[in-house]
Amino acid sequence: MYILGLSFDYHDSAAALLKDGKVIAAAQEERFTRLKNEPGLPVQAVKFCLETAGITADQVDHVIFYEKPFLKFERIVKSAMPSLPGSRAYFSNTIRSWIKKGKFTPESRIAAELGFSPKRVRFVKHHESHAGAAFLCSPFDKAAIVTVDGVGEFETLSISYADGGMIERLTSLDLPHSLGLFYSAFTAWLGFKVDEDEYKVMGMAGFGAPRFFDQIMPWFSLENDGTFRLDQECFNFKCPETVPYTDRLVQLFGPPRQPETPFRIKPADDSPEEAAHVEKCRYYADIAASIQKCTEEVLLHVVGTAIRRTGCSNVCMAGGVALNSLANGRLKRELNCRLYIHPAAGDAGGALGAALYYNFAVLKNRNHLPLTSMYLGKAHRNEEIEAALKSTYTPYSYYSDQRQLIQEVARLLAAGKVIGWMQSRFEWGPRALGCRSILADPTNPQMQAIVNEKIKFREPFRPFAPAVLEERADEFFDIGAIHSPCDPEYFMLSVCKVREEKRAQIPSVTHVDGTARVQLVNRHTNPLYYDLISEFNKLTGVPVIMNTSYNRRGEPIVNNAFDALKTYEWSDMDCAVLGSYLIIKDK
Repeated sequence: MYILGLSFDYHDSAAALLKDGKVIAAAQEERFTRLKNEPGLPVQAVKFCLETAGITADQVDHVIFYEKPFLKFERIVKSAMPSLPGSRAYFSNTIRSWIKKGKFTPESRIAAELGFSPKRVRFVKHHESHAGAAFLCSPFDKAAIVTVDGVGEFETLSISYADGGMIERLTSLDLPHSLGLFYSAFTAWLGFKVDEDEYKVMGMAGFGAPRFFDQIMPWFSLENDGTFRLDQECFNFKCPETVPYTDRLVQLFGPPRQPETPFRIKPADDSPEEAAHVEKCRYYADIAASIQKCTEEVLLHVVGTAIRRTGCSNVCMAGGVALNSLANGRLKRELNCRLYIHPAAGDAGGALGAALYYNFAVLKNRNHLPLTSMYLGKAHRNEEIEAALKSTYTPYSYYSDQRQLIQEVARLLAAGKVIGWMQSRFEWGPRALGCRSILADPTNPQMQAIVNEKIKFREPFRPFAPAVLEERADEFFDIGAIHSPCDPEYFMLSVCKVREEKRAQIPSVTHVDGTARVQLVNRHTNPLYYDLISEFNKLTGVPVIMNTSYNRRGEPIVNNAFDALKTYEWSDMDCAVLGSYLIIKDK
């Protein structure tokens, strides 16, 4: 039996396919359209899923959409009504948009543009989709499930308990009380894009001190059931016509940071203007640190209560807030729980979660298979890569022996070269886990600045992740107990401390606050990547390499050889490895 899950119409659309309950393909549409966070119908992602299975649309038994549109529209109406006539323009524009884009009847669009019978289309609620992705990909038979995001139909948070054959909802929280929207409001105030740049706030937080925590945290009232109430004076969540915060927030903390403002905490010169600029940057970093700490404290309350209410220390999480790797590290350390976080925790993951939830809760198929590999996207054969190289007149070397290729790439890394790395199937979710990565030497103290400024063209406060051999990780990082290949550390979903005695050895993957968002690598899930790190370790004595996603700022991670070559040529990368082909730039 084939079940196709779909998410689209908000941001980061995706498709995922199950065969007899097993995940065989999953991809975000942005990888094909090259539009970051592509919101449209995932036409090409669906095509990829069907091709992977070798089937046509009429062989798919069920098509599951990740939320219920009429419930979502009901929330929009109810939110706008109390603000009339002030919300009239927002309300009218929303109705026109929904009609024009066919949002009321996604099954009609699925039938017309994807070729599936509308009779096969079913719907599950947004937070049910998140719960499905969280629990049904986990290694647990029993677990507390926490889903937390901006907003689904009405819900912004849910706590459930899973025990074998059932998922029982214990409590939930509705808009306007939203931890995700709280974080997004400050994301906007800090000059970043909502639903896209929240991770930049985490990076900025490392440069600040949470000196406004005592001022902001009282806005939350923590409830005994694990939920909370959020004072709405500073926020505009119900009818966000312009920005998600009010004038009151500006009165309290001043004018918002202008987008693209250079960020520096060390003066570039001795001028009074530069001193004032640095002071302002530090102020914004302190705000970021403060709202990050608030988010962590609320999540500690939510997850801690979920553990107490269920009597279970296995915790599964999904929803966009579950991508907050700083908070996840604290959850693991302070609650002493076993944590599973679905790597595609945001709306893209809702596609897979919808299919899994429907299979489990509606069709009563209780097979529950842990998902240990996120390499679920499209692969490209050497023949395709060679055709791309020839069509772009790019000189290359072909290696028939993978061992020789690995040895040469490790040598180049140890010599200080920055290398684009494209292998096998691309990753499911927002993290590059060694199949669509840019790799570099973490021991070079200048490497972070080099990659940020000349290759990624991004803000200097954003850190890079260390990829480390799993059996050597504890030497370099305070990761705590590791229980299975499903743990967050295998998917860059948890921040931990770099051991103090090792920080000088791997400076380019050690953030300013002494932390790192680590990726553990084992040979079973990615043997080529594992062997590369092992070879680098032989040359340098360091079983760690620097890993960042293979893309330029503002673009999706690369999909195929053409994408990889374009990014390679447009940046100051030294080399690229595409399958069995090595390219070295003649500078």
